[in-house]
Amino acid sequence: MSRMANSRPTSLTSHTVTRRGVLTTGLAAGLALAAPGFAEAVPLDPDRIRTADDPNFHPVQFLLPPPTGRKALGTTALHLVDRSRPDPTMPSGKRELMISLWYPASVVGSAPYAKYMPARTAVEVDDAWTGEYGLALPTGTFDFLHTQTNSRVDAPMQPLPHPVVLFSPGYQYSRFVNTSQVEDLASRGYVVVTMDHTHETPVEFPGGRFLPGVPADQLPDPAFTRTAMQTRTADARFVLDQLERIAGGENPDAEGNDLPPGLGAGLDLDKVGMFGFSLGGYATANTLLEDDRFGAGLNLDGTLQDDRAKGPLGEVARKGLDQPFLLFGSDNSQRTDPRKDGYDKSWAGFWDAQRGWKANLELTGAKQKAFTDFQFVFDQVFRAIYGEDPIISSVMIALVGSVQPYRSLYAQREYIGAFFDQALRRRPEFLLRGDSPKFPEVRFAR
Repeated sequence: MSRMANSRPTSLTSHTVTRRGVLTTGLAAGLALAAPGFAEAVPLDPDRIRTADDPNFHPVQFLLPPPTGRKALGTTALHLVDRSRPDPTMPSGKRELMISLWYPASVVGSAPYAKYMPARTAVEVDDAWTGEYGLALPTGTFDFLHTQTNSRVDAPMQPLPHPVVLFSPGYQYSRFVNTSQVEDLASRGYVVVTMDHTHETPVEFPGGRFLPGVPADQLPDPAFTRTAMQTRTADARFVLDQLERIAGGENPDAEGNDLPPGLGAGLDLDKVGMFGFSLGGYATANTLLEDDRFGAGLNLDGTLQDDRAKGPLGEVARKGLDQPFLLFGSDNSQRTDPRKDGYDKSWAGFWDAQRGWKANLELTGAKQKAFTDFQFVFDQVFRAIYGEDPIISSVMIALVGSVQPYRSLYAQREYIGAFFDQALRRRPEFLLRGDSPKFPEVRFAR
């Protein structure tokens, strides 16, 4: 059995914080908003106040769970300019993007491990996450800058062609917030390309230029969602164009930085897929609808319409796809019973219209953010703060649901890998035939 099955990191690379100075009034209030009546189960001790001035406070580095595949990993970042799309706010006057490639490496040598996020992005995401649900954690709690990934910077690519999968993050989310899923897929022999969607998600360009994206407290309206989905679709198609250039021996990086050795030869662009979280899942489905170079898609808990409550159905939900497509939902997304919470008529519409292979998985007990690194990052941060205080379970249920973070991550990795192995590598996967006793937290919606 994989190391991910029943394990979690037992220590952190930073100093841990004492249990005193932990629980804030903001925490209790935030939990009351996240789960009505829930805060009453959380004992509030007014003497346990944690602030950045507390001498016991230290930023928390966290441990990324090790990938389950056999491949060593490399990663590199590219700055791309789409000269076909004007953007007067950018120095080039054109649409600019940052992407990262995560890939099987050959000889890693002394190449350093990549950090979880670049410096300015790390600050921006920490600012957003310390205020999540009114938790009122001190600024600087999440040490994303010094947290280490499992991938070596600019390591040579393994000299074999590998299937390619693009990833689009959730609304406002950095491309780095699903790194554990991405690294695991790369460790199984894929090149995974993660995209920041400029002006929406936070993005840091070479030289320290930074764009924060949409403010954390701004909810998307239907018009914004439609525009963002279309922009993300254009971004994905452009990125694939640039991968084709790399495979042809060109270097599209705007600064002309050297590409890792063997990168172009390692791209098998006859086998291309895409997956995304939340709005990224909607963009994934729409990209497959518009571009048949993408041979398979996977949606992590994203509605397929601009307004989930009011509709109308997105074009892809009305038309379906010819390519294989997997819907993977939390308790907040289901298509089978309009009388119950979480019903999404766009998923029901897509299911009826889908022509290609299809499946609908449910991660029972999960909330939407369980499909990101959010689940184990917060689990580790709270343990660094609380020790083994029973309050951790209550807080985590409010944030990501009752599903156990490391069981959840293990299941997601296995099903994501199985789907792309079957859809792109044409390897039939028993795991995709029905419910598995190995993963009781995942069930097939019929």
